[in-house]
Amino acid sequence: MGTRSTAHGVSSGQRLESLDAFRGITIAAMLLVNNPGSWEYVYPPLEHAEWNGWTPTDLIFPFFLFIVGVALTFSLARRRERGADRGRLLRKILVRSLVIVAVGILLNGFPGYDLSTLRLPGVLQRIGLVYLASASAWVLLSRGAVAALVLILLAGYWALMTLVPVPGFGPGHLEPVGNLAQYIDVHLLEGHTWKAEWDPEGLLSTLPAIATCLLGALSGEWLRERSPSGRTAGWMIVGGSVLLAAGLAWGRWFPINKSLWTSSYVLFTAGAALLVLALCYWLIEVRGWRSWARPACVFGANPLTVFVGSGIMARIFGRIQVGSGDAAMPLGRWLYERLCASWAGPLNGSLVYAIGFVLLWLLLMWPVYRRGWRIRA
Repeated sequence: MGTRSTAHGVSSGQRLESLDAFRGITIAAMLLVNNPGSWEYVYPPLEHAEWNGWTPTDLIFPFFLFIVGVALTFSLARRRERGADRGRLLRKILVRSLVIVAVGILLNGFPGYDLSTLRLPGVLQRIGLVYLASASAWVLLSRGAVAALVLILLAGYWALMTLVPVPGFGPGHLEPVGNLAQYIDVHLLEGHTWKAEWDPEGLLSTLPAIATCLLGALSGEWLRERSPSGRTAGWMIVGGSVLLAAGLAWGRWFPINKSLWTSSYVLFTAGAALLVLALCYWLIEVRGWRSWARPACVFGANPLTVFVGSGIMARIFGRIQVGSGDAAMPLGRWLYERLCASWAGPLNGSLVYAIGFVLLWLLLMWPVYRRGWRIRA
């Protein structure tokens, strides 16, 4: 696996291995933070910020959406080269998006499905909706219009969240209860949200998430037109630094906040994503140092499979009971207490369990990667 460069840039027919590595690092980080041995014992960097601000964990989801944006420029270009017209591309985008959303809803309910309380939003649902909007915009609009759309989404979301009054709270209320996004979700998705009062993957906050993906697409198109070089990596670092600084500056008035997916959060995380991608790009495409990235590429080649499979496994570990009577406990807890916390202590044991979960999925996906299988939505 590698990247073929041409006089005009990276061939759309080849995978960008640095992008696979970045995607895989992101997926591995997701496995790590989603599967501690005990939620009572988690190191602070592996938890989300309580509300405003950020931790490394808060970078994972926007990183993935940014990667989706970069990847769609290559995949759509490849389909165009194979003769797909606009209508065919849009149908393919719609079908793929609906499949991702459907899988997300099914995963939310697994293994029991109570339709009266089934959570409708979710990570995969947001990915599906964001992909639908972003890929469609990429097919229908010029690149300049896409850039303008990003600005409209960011500025428009800021205006909605800070200027539109919420009944009982007024305008500009950005606390967990009383902000406009929360108000819309509670009224339109009543009984079907993550918590009774709000959902971090709600409806209105999906709009700025589209901007995250489109920033990735604009970066991917710029990258696709250039051959691998230190100069290209350098400009990626410059662009990432500018976005990151802009997010920090805007955050003084519109706080960086994952749950609200604020506009400052979009710029900050897109900048951080571009910096990490630049590092992977320089190491792999420019310097040719690929061996270190092979485990990451194992995850990056089939991210949806890992996400869904690990989610199902975690739920099964929570339902299988080990022991009997008062001593019975879920399999996941039993593994944590007996194999990890028993010698490493509760906090370090929780981390050891999470690392073991990551390594288990690396072992499961390695044969799939070696055979070149790509499981798509």
